[in-house]
Amino acid sequence: MDIGVPLRELGEIDSVALREVILGLDDGVWLENRFRQKAYDVHTQTNSLVMLFTDGQGWPDIEISRESAWDLLQNEAMPLMDSILKEFYPPGGTIVRAMAAKLLAGGIIKPHSDTHPSFHAGHRIHIPITTNSRVRFMIDGQPYHFEVGKGYEINNQKTHSVMNKGKEDRITFIFDYIPRDKFPPRQ
Repeated sequence: MDIGVPLRELGEIDSVALREVILGLDDGVWLENRFRQKAYDVHTQTNSLVMLFTDGQGWPDIEISRESAWDLLQNEAMPLMDSILKEFYPPGGTIVRAMAAKLLAGGIIKPHSDTHPSFHAGHRIHIPITTNSRVRFMIDGQPYHFEVGKGYEINNQKTHSVMNKGKEDRITFIFDYIPRDKFPPRQ
């Protein structure tokens, strides 16, 4: 969604429980769902733990599915997402995507903007799980460094990219929330 600025800081977020669960998982679970890596060229150097997902087909009558990481993350992720939504966003909308995304050490997410109508209508919220001093998130030509323990909403309508020149993987929990009034009226 075009939020009028490249980045909105949401402040301190208590993500400790979610971080502990994600970091405690076996490396193999990151490879169970490869849809994003195969379908979207910009995500080839990432791995994902996908909880909720829509590919947006049939917009606005989209189908949202619970994916393989739902059982792994829902107990910690849902209360965290609910608390963020309650504090910052209008009630009654829908979470259409939720996942932990790992950008591998040395990896790049190439510059892009999110073009599907669901991205125009939805808030894209990032909760850093791990990072390092060599990770740069670029939005509209400006570099940003996200901090663990804080939350951010990015303007996904601006060109954005991420590079991880560090020696450690960077993990971020991402979810997309579409307010009720942003779904087009049904015909």
